Amino acid sequence: MRIVLTIFLLHTLLIARAQHMCASDSLRIHHLQNNPAIAQAVIARDTQLEAHTQSFSPVQRSGNPYVIPVVFHIVHNYGPENISDAQVHDALRIINENFRKRNADTANIISAFQGIAADCEIEFRLAQKDPDGNCTRGINRIASTTTYSGGHEVKQLIHWNPTMYLNVYVVNQAAGLAGHAVWPSDADTIPEWDGIVISHEYLGCIGTSAPTRSMVLSHEIGHYLNLQHIWGGNNVPGFYYLPCANAGNCAFDDGVMDTPNTIGWQSCNLSGSSCGSPVDNVQNFMDYSYCGIMFTEGQKTRMHACLNSAIAGRNNLWSAANLLATGTDGPNALCGADVYFSKRFICVGQSVTFTDQSYHGVTTRSWNFFGGNASSLSDSVVTVSYTAPGVYDVYLQAGNGISTVDTLLNDLITVYAVPGVPGMILESFENVSALPNADWYSPNPQNDSTFRVTNLASFTGSHSLVLDNYQMPAGLVEELITVPRDISGLTQVQVSFRHAFARKDTNLTSDRLQVYSSNDCGTSWFLKKTITASSLPTASPIATPYFPSNSGEWVYSTIPSFSASSLTDDFMMKFVFTTGGGNNFFLEDINIGAYLGLEDSLGIMQMELAPNPANESCRISIHCPGVQEISLSIYDLSGKVVDANHYFSNTGEWAIVRNLNMLENGYYFVRIQSALGEKTLPLVVSH
Repeated sequence: MRIVLTIFLLHTLLIARAQHMCASDSLRIHHLQNNPAIAQAVIARDTQLEAHTQSFSPVQRSGNPYVIPVVFHIVHNYGPENISDAQVHDALRIINENFRKRNADTANIISAFQGIAADCEIEFRLAQKDPDGNCTRGINRIASTTTYSGGHEVKQLIHWNPTMYLNVYVVNQAAGLAGHAVWPSDADTIPEWDGIVISHEYLGCIGTSAPTRSMVLSHEIGHYLNLQHIWGGNNVPGFYYLPCANAGNCAFDDGVMDTPNTIGWQSCNLSGSSCGSPVDNVQNFMDYSYCGIMFTEGQKTRMHACLNSAIAGRNNLWSAANLLATGTDGPNALCGADVYFSKRFICVGQSVTFTDQSYHGVTTRSWNFFGGNASSLSDSVVTVSYTAPGVYDVYLQAGNGISTVDTLLNDLITVYAVPGVPGMILESFENVSALPNADWYSPNPQNDSTFRVTNLASFTGSHSLVLDNYQMPAGLVEELITVPRDISGLTQVQVSFRHAFARKDTNLTSDRLQVYSSNDCGTSWFLKKTITASSLPTASPIATPYFPSNSGEWVYSTIPSFSASSLTDDFMMKFVFTTGGGNNFFLEDINIGAYLGLEDSLGIMQMELAPNPANESCRISIHCPGVQEISLSIYDLSGKVVDANHYFSNTGEWAIVRNLNMLENGYYFVRIQSALGEKTLPLVVSH
């Protein structure tokens, strides 16, 4: 069966791209024509379902609609297809209005069909319990590049029991279509394909979609509930497919008595009459006119017949037992406390917005913001400010008037002091085991593999930071940020750093590194440097995960000067890497301060420190042809000179051993100045 599915998928993708709105018919027919064994099974099920439909006696539901549990799987690659929950809820609102004849534009139904426009008495509810009985919002997010193909393969990522849930997959490209669905008879034969795939641009009418495209999901659900296109389609025997607007379509019917025969419309011609009837039902959701606003009573009966058939388990969807199992049997059930927060790292005096996202049916809430001053302790959205540095917990209890749920988020909010940490930063990450630490943090809103410490590559010592960009999708933004620094006593600031990066192949990627500064504790940021994709690589392309193998693969960059307005007591720096399909990225030797100097641009002066980190002493080797005098200075992070001397040589070679016992453990700068220029290297003292 796996081979058959793969072969069919290739065929369906080729056919699907030739259509615009929906190719469920063409996908189905091509499938059957290329898979005779499956076709025979589908024919048997379709014959059974059609016989049931023809003999079905409709019963008015009288306010007791068929309820169908729905789950939306957002298959995304961190692009626009990763739509908001609000857009999903808007789509749910629209299909419920359309199937209950509560859409406001029903007033625009032309007179010929006003009398048969149906309240289909079908309601859709987001699942509140997953297949294992756990709480869910009925919205899953799965990162996968299959979002760009959007065929049946997306259903291999996640597929809830289709006899319990209507699975809707939101993708970037739905096999080149607006959307596609699987008929009940086909779904009964291949249950792992059951469900609907739809492009994000056709879901709801907000966000990435628009009102004119919002009816597509209603159209696809029509197929899911055994409706053909308004001009007819097929009942399997003969395997015929009817493209929209073909004159020959007048010889076929959609199996519904009150929908006039039509060739099908791709424009909203409300006076169109194509097959002898006074006027076609162009406003039907199952046409291609994109002005659908109604189902007919006959279509309602056909969908009800499907919901009362065991084919594909449609009759189980709305059963009392299934509604109980999926949490859609009545009022929202309170089952979990959850909190959204706008940020985790702030400075004293700044605020965080908290939103109660507990589920479901919350009517009361009680917050406790340890160390914070809240605008309210009972509202769903609360603004909290913090007046003292520290790391703080947040507690929420949510209730529905009957029961309560709660959550305690330990060490959620970090508040930094202002003024910040005094002095400069000399960072080779030798004494950093993980982030965040006392000097650095990475917000990581995507909760993915962001900057981390590694001992697999370095320029100084044995550690650096790595971003595992090899397998990361393009378009992610990863940040590394300093905690606030007090540099208000300095008269100038320079920044330097080293990076290493390679591509996977010779193709140009869109990876980029940007460096920002802030003089107001991160409230505003100023772009100081951009290294684009063309200049970012420091090594030859490599198909396997990249790790720099020698010091020559580390490139040194500087930001030589900052304005006086930048020299504040809450100064911050931010390194922002945007992923673009390249390989791993490394960052090392980030130096921020006034005594950094610039690397010898001519490459004449060569300087090495060993060992580094150092214990009792350090050997400083210098090669500078044509120079007979140098000065050596060692600075601490505050910029204070802790050791200085002059040295002479007739050969331009020096091997200086400095005793370090008088220095405390920590970071230092070793600066060599000569008539040809200067060099500064970081030194870590660890006794």
